[in-house]
Amino acid sequence: MKKMIQEDFEFAEKQYQYLGKATPSNELPKTFEKNKNLSTDAYDWCSGFYPGSLLYIYEYTKKPVFLDEAKKKLAILDTVKYYTKLHDIGFMMYCSFGNAYRLTKNEEYKKVIIESSKSLATRYRPDAKVIQSWEPSKNLAGPVIIDNMMNLEMLEWASQNSNDKSFANIAENHANTTIKNHFRPDYSSYHCVDYDFNTGEVLKRVTVQGYSDPSAWSRGQGWALYGYTMMYRFTKNPAYLDQAKHIAKFILDNPNLPADKIPYWDFDAPNIPNALRDASAGAIYASALLELGQYTSGKEKQNYVDVAKTILKELSSPKYRAPLGSNGGYLLKHSVGSLPHKSEVDVPLTYADYYFLEALLRYKKWYL
Repeated sequence: MKKMIQEDFEFAEKQYQYLGKATPSNELPKTFEKNKNLSTDAYDWCSGFYPGSLLYIYEYTKKPVFLDEAKKKLAILDTVKYYTKLHDIGFMMYCSFGNAYRLTKNEEYKKVIIESSKSLATRYRPDAKVIQSWEPSKNLAGPVIIDNMMNLEMLEWASQNSNDKSFANIAENHANTTIKNHFRPDYSSYHCVDYDFNTGEVLKRVTVQGYSDPSAWSRGQGWALYGYTMMYRFTKNPAYLDQAKHIAKFILDNPNLPADKIPYWDFDAPNIPNALRDASAGAIYASALLELGQYTSGKEKQNYVDVAKTILKELSSPKYRAPLGSNGGYLLKHSVGSLPHKSEVDVPLTYADYYFLEALLRYKKWYL
């Protein structure tokens, strides 16, 4: 594993220099489709992953060129701290500025995270005890998606690193409401729960990016697993650890999880075993399972770590890891953004790379 991780980071070093050159200086990478690099401005939900990946590469290699490049991209992201139109500000600002502060201890970065948390807190709906995900539409009055669990990390961190405990209260209320309303008896998660924000009543449970309303969209299960494992890290509330273990059991014992542990894009996709795989979901599972292994012991821990190891080996193989100089500079092939929208289907994605690098670093830190 040590040798594989080293090779992966040597590869990432070269690929990300290539990706950097292919990205306009005032934009951030998004994907590579139809032989073309596609980038975005700071306000796309994925904008924080590229600087986050650069910071992970810097953390491993200690090469200043990656920190310098990350700082340039952080400067583009800075104004997002005041953005209140998107719950994804946690992804955007904590994956970027959170890692930047962790590695540099620059107090300016800390201020950005606190300000971003204030912006995210404006989306909290106290009567329903949830953070609103998207703006209302003709189909959804009060949409809250499972992805939103990931944004709680920034709020918990902001509470621990400031005098404002309201951030943690919001995060924990959201996590508790989500346990109550988002999960089926088998601990699979719906993608989206539609709320009446005035009463907290659940209006309906639907999917937007999964195969069907009752199906288990694979990346959504990853957000849930990672989210509750992370919430246990901050709170040590055993209910969150129990939830994470139940979600892990649903994923790992699922008859539709392939032997190589890289999931199909949806556990209930109609054309399994010919359905598309989602490397991004696999990378998120690996990172979450490695952390879950930190809070468990014996056979249970071994199972989590072994599955994560299998995923990382698979993602590092030619089946998923791109040849050097190809794939637009991204590390991993074969991720699925939203199949129902025919958006980013079987392409590289910034967050697949981000959680892959994070999982490699976690393995090195905790299990080598």
